[in-house]
Amino acid sequence: MKRVIALSLLSSAFIASPATFAANGEGQVNFTGEILDTACEVVNSLAAPLNVQMGKVSKNVFTAKGDTTSPESFNVILRNCPASVSTASITFSGTPDTNNGDVLAISSGAGVATGVGIQLLDESLQPLPLFQASIDHPLTPAVDNELHFGARYISTASSVTAGVANGVTNFTVVYN
Repeated sequence: MKRVIALSLLSSAFIASPATFAANGEGQVNFTGEILDTACEVVNSLAAPLNVQMGKVSKNVFTAKGDTTSPESFNVILRNCPASVSTASITFSGTPDTNNGDVLAISSGAGVATGVGIQLLDESLQPLPLFQASIDHPLTPAVDNELHFGARYISTASSVTAGVANGVTNFTVVYN
C-alpha cells in the first residue's frame, strides 16, 4: 500500500511539474500607466473634422515616382488640457496606399486619380508615416494648443493619372 501511495505521489509530481514551469514562465512584462480624470478637448473631432484644401495640381508635376507637391499646413488643436498632462503625440491612421504603405491612399471611387497618395508631414515638414507617433508636443493648460502638421501629394507610381484626389485620415492623441 505504501508503494502505491508513493508511486501516486511521484506520478502527480511529474504531471504537475510542467504546469508549474509554464505558470512561472521564463520572462516578465510589467504594464504601467494611468487613467486620466480628463483629457484635452480635441477641436478637430470626428463630429467637426478639419478640412485641408490640397488644391488642383497638374499630373505633369509628377515626372517620377516619389515626386511631391508643395505642402499644405494644418493644425490639430487641443483645448482645455488638464495640468496633469504635459505633452501629447499624434498618430495618423487610414488606408495606406498600395504602392507606399507610409502614405495615405486616395479615396476609392469613380474618376479618382491613380499613382498618387497623400504624404503626412510633421511640424518640421519631414514625412510622418501612417501609424507612427509624432514627436511629443508640449501642452499648456487653459489655451488652444496648436500642433503643426502638413500634407502633400506624392507620386507612388511611375505614372499618375488625373482625377479626384481626396483622402481621409483619423488620428489618435497619446498623452505623456
